[in-house]
Order: sequence, then C-alpha cells, then structure tokens
Amino acid sequence: MISSNEQWRGIASRVTTLGAVVCLAACSGIQPATKERVAQTEAAVQQAQGTLGNSESGAIELQRAREYLAAAKKELDGGKEGPALRLANESQLQAELAVAKSQSAAARKAADDMMAGIETLRKETLREPATQR
Repeated sequence: MISSNEQWRGIASRVTTLGAVVCLAACSGIQPATKERVAQTEAAVQQAQGTLGNSESGAIELQRAREYLAAAKKELDGGKEGPALRLANESQLQAELAVAKSQSAAARKAADDMMAGIETLRKETLREPATQR
C-alpha cells in the first residue's frame, strides 16, 4: 500500500514534470533566428530614423515600419513565430522604403538646385556686356 506521503511526492513530481514540459514548449516555440530577425529589424528602423531625421519624405513609411515592428514584438511575446517573422519582414521593407524615399527627395532637390544654378549661369552669359567708360 502507498502511503499518503508517497502519493503527494508522486503528484508533486508529475506537476513539476508537467510544468517543465509546458515551460520548455512555450520557451522553445520561437526559433532564435526569428528573435534575431526582429532584433535586426528594430536596428533597421532605428537606422532609418537616423537617416530621415526630421525629413518629411519617407515619414509615413517610417511610421508604418514602427507599427509593424511593434506588432512583430507583440506576436513574438505571444509565441506566434510565423506572424512575428512576417511582420518583422514587412517592417524591414517599410524602413528601407522610407530611406529610399528620403534619399530620392534629397537627390531631386540637389538636381533642382543644380538646374537653377545652370539657368542662372545661362542668363548671365546672355546678358549684354557692360560698356566700359
């Protein structure tokens, strides 16, 4: 016959084992590569913010990148690897798009400035030369 003490030890052992299995299942549900991808995406979003500064070009895409990153972190915390990875990838793409739009706007402004300078020079060359006294 099993004593009451032995029964409690058996139950405690099973509960401990079950708790360990549940913890391992929850902890191992997310691959390290997915966690790394979310971390890389966070760095990319921060880098995009640094590149854009206060520029309006790409600001909407940067905001979307932040939103996707926040959602990816939430899914990661919830143990949902697939959605977390998808959202992290979308966040990365939005951050890259924000940087590209910002760089494109800067290049467009530089080209406009150059064209204005060329036009000024052209007008100067067409101007009547000043007569000497």
